[in-house]
This record gives sequence, C-alpha cells and structure tokens, in this order.
Amino acid sequence: MPDEPGSLESAARVITKYNGNINRIQYDRRIDPCTVFYEVTATEDDYTKITRDLEAIGYLQTSLQPLSFLKFFVHLPHTPGSLSRFLRYTTESGANIGFIDFDDTGRHPDQLTVSLNLEDPASVDKLLDQLKSRYHLEIIEYDTTGKHLDDTIFYVRFAQEIRDLIGESENTFLLSFLADTNHIAQELMNRGSDPRQVFDSVLLTGRTLHATTGRNFYADVQKINITPQVDLFCFQLPCGGSIYVLTSEKDTLMIDTGYGIYHDDVMAMFSHFGLGDENRLTQLIISHADADHCGAGGFFPICALMHTGTRDIIKTNNRAYGSRNEHSVLEAFYTKMINLFSRFRPPKKVTCLPQAGTEARSIFPVLGTVTIGDLKLEVLEGLGGHTHGQIYLYSGLEGLLFTADAVINFSSLTPERAAYNSIADFLVTSVNVDSDLARRERKALFELAAETDNLLASKQKHCLICGGHGAVSVLENRKLVPYVDIHHYTVTNS
Repeated sequence: MPDEPGSLESAARVITKYNGNINRIQYDRRIDPCTVFYEVTATEDDYTKITRDLEAIGYLQTSLQPLSFLKFFVHLPHTPGSLSRFLRYTTESGANIGFIDFDDTGRHPDQLTVSLNLEDPASVDKLLDQLKSRYHLEIIEYDTTGKHLDDTIFYVRFAQEIRDLIGESENTFLLSFLADTNHIAQELMNRGSDPRQVFDSVLLTGRTLHATTGRNFYADVQKINITPQVDLFCFQLPCGGSIYVLTSEKDTLMIDTGYGIYHDDVMAMFSHFGLGDENRLTQLIISHADADHCGAGGFFPICALMHTGTRDIIKTNNRAYGSRNEHSVLEAFYTKMINLFSRFRPPKKVTCLPQAGTEARSIFPVLGTVTIGDLKLEVLEGLGGHTHGQIYLYSGLEGLLFTADAVINFSSLTPERAAYNSIADFLVTSVNVDSDLARRERKALFELAAETDNLLASKQKHCLICGGHGAVSVLENRKLVPYVDIHHYTVTNS
C-alpha cells in the first residue's frame, strides 16, 4: 500500500463493503513503509470480491518475485526540469526508488545518486539503455539475487532470504509464511521485543542449521558400557537434541533421531563408530514431538514407539497441542518454522504406547517396558510440562535415566549450542508449554536419580542421567557433571 494518508482507510473500506471482518491488522513503517498485514474473515464469495477490488487499486500483493537492485551516479544538467525528465524514465520502468541524493552546494553539484528496485530484470536493461543514451552514468552496484535490497521493501528482501534457505517456493506459501512471521513479530513486539530481532532470529535458525551440515557437521560423543551385553552411545549434534543408541550383539535401539537435515551426516557418523546404517536399527523410541527429537524418523524403515500425545502433536503441527497453551500463536509458528528449516520427516510407521495403568515410578505412570540384550527399561509417562506426550526411560537396576528435555545439563553445552537453543527461548518465550508442570517433573526426576544413586552406592555406581540435550551426566553435590570423556567427531577427522 502507498505510504500516504488514507491508505489504511481505503483498504478497510473495501473489506467493509463486502462484509469482511478484520481479525488482525499490523503495520509498522519502521519495518516496511509499504506493507500492511490484514487477516480477514469473509465468505468465499465476498473474499473473492475483496481481493478483486484491492488488486484493482494496486493494494494486493500476490507474488514475491526476486527484485533487481541497481545503484548508480547520474550526471544531470543543472537546468530546470532535468530531474523531472529523469524521474519520468524511472517511473515508466516500474522502478521503486529506495534512495535518491542531490545537493548543488555539495562536493558534486551535478551528480545525482540513485538506488532502484525493479521486479522485471528485463526492465533493468531497458532503463539502462534509455539512461545511457541521454546521461553519463556510473554504475555502483547491480544485483539480481535480491541480497542487496534496501529496507524500503523489507518483506520482499526477507522472502528472498527465506528462498535461499528452503529453495524456490510458491508465492502462496511464501506469503503465508511472511504473514505468520509478521504475526509473531506483532505478538513479541507487544511484549516489548524488538521486531527486527524476531525476523533476525527466524533467519538465524535456518542459517545455523544449514551451516552445520555436510563438511561442517560435527558431534560430541560418549561411549559407555552399561551391562555385559549393552553399550550406550550419546551423540550431541551441532544443533538440537542428543541422539542415544543402545547396542547389543543382535540389536540396536535408538532413542530420538535429531533433525531431518542432519540425517545423512548422522548415518556417516554411525558408520564411523561401527553402528551401521538405517537397516541395522531394530528399535526406535521417540521421547517427544519436537523436530530435533523426531524429525528424521521417516528415514528409518521400522515402527517408532511413542506416546499418543506425540503422535497427535506431529499430526496437528503444533508443539503446544494438548497443553494449556495450545492456542499460542508463538508455539504454532515455531513448530511450522523449525519443521520447515530442519526438513522435518517424522516417522511414517508408528506404534503408540498403551494408556497408563495403576503402576507408577515416583510421580510418573509406568506405560510399559522395552528390552535390549540384558537391559530392561521402564517407559514413564511425563506430566506434559515440556510437551504433551513426553516420555522417560528408566532402569533402577543399571542406573540409567533418559530424561528427554525435562532435565538437561546446560553447563555441558558448548557456547554455540547454547546460543542456538536461546533462539527458541526468545521466539516462544519458554520452550516448556507448561512451566509449572515442567518444574514438578524436573524435581521428581532429580529425586529419582538421587534415590537410584543411594541404591547403587554399594556397587560404586551412579545413576547416569541422559538429558535431551548435552552430555550424559551424574549428580555430584546436587549438580550435573558430565560422565566419562567426550570425543569430538568431525567429518574431517572421521
């Protein structure tokens, strides 16, 4: 919409004319002076009329084509009408002037500096031909990738950066994604956050994931002997949750999968450690529905064991499903965003755990058991603090407790991993969908680990706490301390 008085009213008048109800409006000229977001409820027929009339007056944006950026000096004769004649050429080309500068008392009194944004690359060549035949030009910068667009068309530039992360996408998808991003920017701005930080955080999420794949992939690895028949591997990936693998002579049990974007790198790493490929896996357990814990499940040919709540969150594409924050705009957007950037590919085949019975371990219902080699693990049902359907695995006999994202040794995270995790904290304000329940769960899990330590004291063993992120740790003076040495794996040293 044009940045001039009456524009908002003109659009609202069209919407009102056809009985549209405006549910949301957001405009901030500090972000983009010519873009306004409306969310409108209307019948299908009225919606068609609204969009038709808005398009007729040039207000409706239906595409997000990459724009060309052109910046140049032009030497104009210092005579009346020179600037007007020059601007006629830029107007006829459909160019949007982002910057123009001229001062006849300055160092270059005959020099006009101009930057333009043009949607049609062919119009750039035509405009340059027209101008070169009439004026002396000096091209400063010419970019057709959209990387140097200025902030007068912020959302077009933002869309181009999203394209760089996910590849070419349909205009309808990009427009919808921009509307969703704008909505959380509006929500967080109302809570006191800088809207620019919101957009920067979205892009930083995607860029960090892409920058840590392939030759740049790495992991921190622990290998621990649990029983005479079973070894445990912990793989801390560059971003997101840890993957756990339990191996015996005949079986391989995997707990969580990491992001889908890391799958090929994870398989290469597994091969390096003698764990084989996707076909070697005999059991797959998903602790909860966040993309960094189940997002590569679809690459494996076997059924994934999970809670019904986890299955439902995957289906609804909303990590807050089943919680008191189910209708949170922030949670819904974050789920869509992280699934998009991380190439979410959840398990295709699912086996759901049974409903809770009467048996419990501490405050957690026991849903069943899983076995690998001579190791038996109880499956415990969480209360829904981090996400609905999160589960834990526990062996009191061997001192092993998988706590998913309820208990994490944050001190074991590298600065890079901590920085990445902080993006989610900012975008959703809390990664726990119910903080009160999350605190109860964390307290009970710490108490369970301490009780297990007491039971194992005569064997000089500790309860190994395997958090959803970070290193396998033990309790020492009520603090989590990494257990055994950590091996740093990189593609180049593999």
